Amino acid sequence: MNYQTISVSELNKYIKEKFENDEFFANVLVEGEISNFKHHYTGHMYFTLKDENSLIKCIMFKSYTSHLDFVPQDGMKVMILGSVSVFERDGTYQLYAKAMKQLGKLGDLRAAFEELKAKLEKEGLFDTTHKKKIPMMPNNIGVLTSNTGAVIRDIINVSTRRNPNVHIRLLPVPVQGEGAAQKIAEGIQFMNENNLADVLIIARGGGSLEDLWPFNEEIVARAIYHSEIPIISAVGHETDFTISDFVADLRAPTPSAAAELAVTNVEELKGKLQGYANRYQQSLMRKLQLMQLRYEKCMKSRVFTQPMQKINEQYMVIDMRVKSMEYAMIQKLEKEKVKAQKLMLQLDALSPLKTLARGYGIISKNGQVVKSVKQLNQQDEISIQMQDGKTMAKII
Repeated sequence: MNYQTISVSELNKYIKEKFENDEFFANVLVEGEISNFKHHYTGHMYFTLKDENSLIKCIMFKSYTSHLDFVPQDGMKVMILGSVSVFERDGTYQLYAKAMKQLGKLGDLRAAFEELKAKLEKEGLFDTTHKKKIPMMPNNIGVLTSNTGAVIRDIINVSTRRNPNVHIRLLPVPVQGEGAAQKIAEGIQFMNENNLADVLIIARGGGSLEDLWPFNEEIVARAIYHSEIPIISAVGHETDFTISDFVADLRAPTPSAAAELAVTNVEELKGKLQGYANRYQQSLMRKLQLMQLRYEKCMKSRVFTQPMQKINEQYMVIDMRVKSMEYAMIQKLEKEKVKAQKLMLQLDALSPLKTLARGYGIISKNGQVVKSVKQLNQQDEISIQMQDGKTMAKII
């Protein structure tokens, strides 16, 4: 029997064509649980879909992920519509997802989470204008969490290491299960009514969405919102988000981080204060040195060595200016005097008395100067003004 030899690429291509030519693989609905989920920076999603006995690699391209109404996570049970094909390079077959839907209780919880989140956000419970500042140096740190487990130990260790004088007041509350949300809300109210803390930490360790659900309930969200004490929410791991995180005055990725945010590191603060003190001291020394240099410069100045010399110099300047002004005034008076004499001569030359002195007279009739013979008639009495006096005459 003769066998035809083919390459690996040809074999993978042949198998891929078999999948693509089978209509069954073109559109299949597959149920399973997500694991090894990775959301690539390109927007594509890579994960494995598994059940109790088997698994299949899956990929969902960016063009389809934009239509999802939830964020896929490991452990979710989903139904996927997609096609099965072969990835020729690796010789593996995989499911190419086109649509995805959550199944079971986890999907219901996720939908309830989004619904409550939208409702509270619309009411303004997430607004930054309602956020209270965390005090810089609180004396009493209130903690609402389970009294067992690593959470409270981590908070105590971090807090006392940063400030040995801080007081931790633990109010034990259940952090999961039925009735936990009610107890947490009552704990917040109790701490406020009795003024037991300067800042309050609500904390628990990581867990599934179901485990963290008490912190997604409306009663806890409203208790946080109405708290007069600033609240730091530290629920779950760094990637977990709850409704409490959005309502709280500050969100911490972990309980240990919450303790760091609530308690100032005393040693670091002392170091900063010492640094400020050193800078102020150096600044003061530079200021004193500058003032000393200015003082020495002033002492060498003539203002200090010959204090009256400057005054005497100013007196001389004033005397010179006064003499200059007196000379200017005399010159001005002389000019005005000469000018006045010229005007007087001109006025005298134009005087009527000068004209009369040359033998002229001024004839007037009834108090008016006669300028023409036409103004005179026979028997008119006239007045004749001459240099040395006035006489009367009659026209004949």
